[in-house]
Amino acid sequence: MTNIKLVIEYDGTNYHGWQSQVNANTVQDTLASAIYRGTGENPTFIGSGRTDAGVHAMGQTVNFHTCSDIPADKFKYVINPFLPKDIYILNSTEVPDDFHAQYSALKKEYVYKIHNSPLRSVFQKNYAYWIGMPLAFDNMAYACKDFLGMHDFTAFCATGSKVKDFTRIVYRSELKKDGDFIIYTVQGNGFLYNMVRIMIGTLIEIGQGKMPKDAIPEILKGKDRRKAGRTVPPQGLYLKQVFYE
Repeated sequence: MTNIKLVIEYDGTNYHGWQSQVNANTVQDTLASAIYRGTGENPTFIGSGRTDAGVHAMGQTVNFHTCSDIPADKFKYVINPFLPKDIYILNSTEVPDDFHAQYSALKKEYVYKIHNSPLRSVFQKNYAYWIGMPLAFDNMAYACKDFLGMHDFTAFCATGSKVKDFTRIVYRSELKKDGDFIIYTVQGNGFLYNMVRIMIGTLIEIGQGKMPKDAIPEILKGKDRRKAGRTVPPQGLYLKQVFYE
């Protein structure tokens, strides 16, 4: 059998997240149907991780084993015609038999987009979080650097998570401005449930003056979810890339 790796982008607007669910339209089920229509197989395939309803992906990675004689680099051409226009396979390659899209991943990178403008855009409602009041960008940019390094991110995990180890390493945490947009990029060895959305919510509260710009170290130290910011909507979040080397 051949182990195939797919890199996929999708618009999560019309899906109830990545993970297969009963009586719900998911990206995983849609991809499974396309693979079956293209190859006649029903492989068990593995994603690098789940994305919630409304979250998008620029580089979700999956792998599956197949008995098909389709060349690895041609799988994208075979499967893409059976996918809806909001899901697209960017690349298909053969990988070693022990490659696992989730457990082989070394780092992931997410992007979150804030539309910071007094005027709301109907075209951005599914792709960025609109905030009409001005944000103190410099304070937010200063604060986001405090996420760098190894920390216990208990305060930045959704309440009720069953994870036992809340320690994660953040390798990149930066904000940039692009016109009316504030774009946050974060890269880490793994992320807790809603972690990025809570990090963004905290930065926004710093930008609104509800928290001081040096609040994050104390929030991390306190390990109390109630001390961090709100969980922002999923629509501005994108899984940008998964790193394997």
